[in-house]
Amino acid sequence: MSLKEVYSIMNKRKKNSRKGDNGEVLIIGGSEDYVGCLVLAGLAALRSGVDWVTIAAPEKVGWAVSSITPDLVVKKFKGTHFTRKHVKDLLKLSEKHDVVLIGNGIGKKSKDFVKEFVQKVNKPLVIDADGIKAISIDDTNNAIITPHKREMEILLENSGFGKMDAKEIQKIAKDNIIILKGQIDQIITKENIYTNKTGNQGMTKGGTGDVLAGLCAGFLAQSKDKLKSAKAATWLNGRIGDILLKKKKGYSFIASDMVGEIIKIRKKTR
Repeated sequence: MSLKEVYSIMNKRKKNSRKGDNGEVLIIGGSEDYVGCLVLAGLAALRSGVDWVTIAAPEKVGWAVSSITPDLVVKKFKGTHFTRKHVKDLLKLSEKHDVVLIGNGIGKKSKDFVKEFVQKVNKPLVIDADGIKAISIDDTNNAIITPHKREMEILLENSGFGKMDAKEIQKIAKDNIIILKGQIDQIITKENIYTNKTGNQGMTKGGTGDVLAGLCAGFLAQSKDKLKSAKAATWLNGRIGDILLKKKKGYSFIASDMVGEIIKIRKKTR
């Protein structure tokens, strides 16, 4: 993956396009303890080039998101967390969007909701954070899944497997793409294993994974290509971290700095 390939996704739009033609993303997540992750993922998706991002969150979380930024459309649902009773309404909402990102800050209490929603939704998915911990690999065949090492272990446990290396994971991936985050990221498909070496130790900070998930969803909504989107998002997320490491002269950069840097990357594409 190169900057040129990333640009090919970020700049692909017709001069006469209208609102929505360049992708609409639905992000489902949030809980009483986690609000900022939705903002980071949502703004990263917008900065990737999509026209529209909707946040679906528990009511109080939704109001908090609305108070942080006016750029995200927020649908607020009654309750402190998502339950199975919300599945029907969220499935209906998903039909208005090109891609669904689920899991950011959603919490363990929403496990049953996540599993049922993922099994029933008909849209391409990006599954992150606690969303990964709620499912098995058999619950979906049309997703980009973004685990770190421990989340991958939980996903395998939920799927009835023990620890596996990348080649073994490849055999059970089906049509999903798994971005196994680490010092060297591995992008695992049933056909190939790709590696990504951008990024640094500063990427261990909270929120950097939310930015990655938002980029995955944004690129997927525009390109409709899971592999191309996963590779572009992983490369760009790490590349931005490397740029900020130099700018900040150390590991003082934070996830919201990364969202801001996407703007500068976009300017270079013009």
